[in-house]
Amino acid sequence: MNSFFEPLILFWVLFLRVSFGTAAPGEPVTFSVTAEIARIVLYSVPSLLLVWHIMLKEKGPGEWGIALPRKSDIVPAALAFPALILIGMTISFITPHIDGIPSSPRLLPPQNAVAWTVLVISCFCAAYLEESYFRFYLLSKREDMGIGPNRAILFSTLLFSVCHVYEGPWGFLNAALSGVVLAYIFLRFRSLHGISIAHALYNILVYILASLPSVSQ
Repeated sequence: MNSFFEPLILFWVLFLRVSFGTAAPGEPVTFSVTAEIARIVLYSVPSLLLVWHIMLKEKGPGEWGIALPRKSDIVPAALAFPALILIGMTISFITPHIDGIPSSPRLLPPQNAVAWTVLVISCFCAAYLEESYFRFYLLSKREDMGIGPNRAILFSTLLFSVCHVYEGPWGFLNAALSGVVLAYIFLRFRSLHGISIAHALYNILVYILASLPSVSQ
């Protein structure tokens, strides 16, 4: 049980507060440049550095199987990105046909080029943070926790889903399915950059779709 102490404490410190947002189901969430910059500087980047510090304190990047971005990262990114889109589109298609389940908060897109630039930076920071902890950290530490790959994926996916519980039941389900896919792709290709890029692009795509009149209305 002691082997789970560090991962759970780290989740508590980095993600538990984020897991319970203030937006009500279906409530519009306005994009704020100021708030997003503050989140990048005060939360996303320091949290990302903390996760990496903990990992690199034990081993170098090469020993963990992590390198700078390279061409081989294209393959896992090309697998993960359409998979995330398929999961998101399937849930979006099913949601209107099932009554009684609260919908996720409705994202309002940025309104100008500066805001879109901040959004892109924020999406990449958030994606690298989440993939660094939920996939890179948790799945790499599975031997220390005394669990096999499948149990590690289950543990990682459970925490990842809890992190998105503020998005409602559908957001929780989306995170659960996406978490399983991203975990298996990470274990197969050992590509932090591939799944992080796919994750970031998917989040950006969600905002792009929200900006389209036929989608946002």
